[in-house]
Amino acid sequence: MKAWDEMQRAEQRAREARMAEHEATFDALEEHGINLDPDRTGTHRHGDLEHASDHTHPHAHSEPGERPVTGIVGAGPVGLALGVALSRAGWPVRAVATRDAGRQARFREHVPGVRAFAEATALVDDVELVILAVPDDAIAPLAATLRLYAGQAIVHTSGLLGVEVLAPALAAGTQAGAFHPLVAFADLERALAALHGATVAIEGDDDLVAHLADMAEAIGGSPVRIAPGTKAAYHAAAVLAAGGVDALLDTIREVAAILGLDEAGALRIYLPLVQQTIANASTLGIEGALTGPATRGDAGTLAAHTAALGSAAPGTLPVYRALVLRDIDIANRRGALSPEATERLRTALAGDS
Repeated sequence: MKAWDEMQRAEQRAREARMAEHEATFDALEEHGINLDPDRTGTHRHGDLEHASDHTHPHAHSEPGERPVTGIVGAGPVGLALGVALSRAGWPVRAVATRDAGRQARFREHVPGVRAFAEATALVDDVELVILAVPDDAIAPLAATLRLYAGQAIVHTSGLLGVEVLAPALAAGTQAGAFHPLVAFADLERALAALHGATVAIEGDDDLVAHLADMAEAIGGSPVRIAPGTKAAYHAAAVLAAGGVDALLDTIREVAAILGLDEAGALRIYLPLVQQTIANASTLGIEGALTGPATRGDAGTLAAHTAALGSAAPGTLPVYRALVLRDIDIANRRGALSPEATERLRTALAGDS
């Protein structure tokens, strides 16, 4: 019995030491604004198993008809903009998870009252809807570390990935979805303004999609449900609309440098024409907005262009050729070119003089 008593006392001392270590860890984190769990006493349950614990799971629940209590994992440009937009719209954003102390502080500055966590696993206990606003390559590994409780949902903001990437986080009674605002998140205030009227691609089960549509409308967006299996094409078009246009502007900048213009000068001269073309396409349609030598059959102009670019800015020539070939296709759809004119244009575009 004496040996047993000694063993029990030793185990008790070990438990007390572990508790002290945990308390010190909590205190250190809280000094840095990270409150992992304010109530550390009681029991908690995972599925049907309940066991003693040094913390409790809050398991936030909204009332019927209320919007789900939401947490955002990732406080980069997308996560921050969504957090601010949702908060301003009265959506209950309760928590954010990021290991970056600077981003954590900035998020809390813009979204007052949120709890900040270093790890996404800790955020799950505080919310009903988990939004993963992290890079595409991080979504699957992150989802594999999370386990939802019944009644919760998880959503990612990827424009490329489907909802199946979130499957590892799901359990009975949980749902997965996607929420992708078609907005460039380069600047916070510009992104917030752009959300008004922006398309928001949503995916998920009917019940979850209803919440996501409400969320899109709350921030001023227009929800569009993406058909399964079409996400890559949707995202490719989005990349062309954003990065593709930027690449075109960079090509214009390089060509304009032949004239002695810097970037600011090139944009000042040519950006209004780009904007006018976009406005015309919006009003007249793509075919109606097309102007230039491809619509007129001016093969000599294309030959002069390719010669000049090939000599002074050869890196721009493949871009020019690809885009003008597309112009020729558009002009043909419009009925502006004869077969002979089309052939002359293609021949001129292929030459170097």
